[in-house]
Amino acid sequence: MADANSGLFGQLQQSLGTVVELLRLRLALLGTELGQEKQRLAVGLFWGAIALMSLTVGTVLLCGFVILLLWDGYRLAAVGVLALLFLAAGWLLTKAAQRRLSAESNLFSVSLAELERDRDSFTATEPHEPR
Repeated sequence: MADANSGLFGQLQQSLGTVVELLRLRLALLGTELGQEKQRLAVGLFWGAIALMSLTVGTVLLCGFVILLLWDGYRLAAVGVLALLFLAAGWLLTKAAQRRLSAESNLFSVSLAELERDRDSFTATEPHEPR
């Protein structure tokens, strides 16, 4: 009877070790995904900031060019049209940003899929052959 208990205890210990190792691996996967997402965001913000700066300088220069070009006869009309164009563009970009931010994130999708597979493998009722 002692062999049966130690065998059962040994099996339980081995199963617990497997579960702990699975949790460790899944946490490592979560950490890796979080690091990748952080790096992706940092690079995206960097290039976005540079693009925004370049577009701002280019836009100011273009507006100055148009106003100087139409200085003699239509300077007020040029300023008004440019202001309306920028207000419309700002409104459209705000709506696009709101749509983007309200979309569902796929952060940790790989880890969640792996955890789902793990859960399914533990809850699956497979017939075991007696030893």
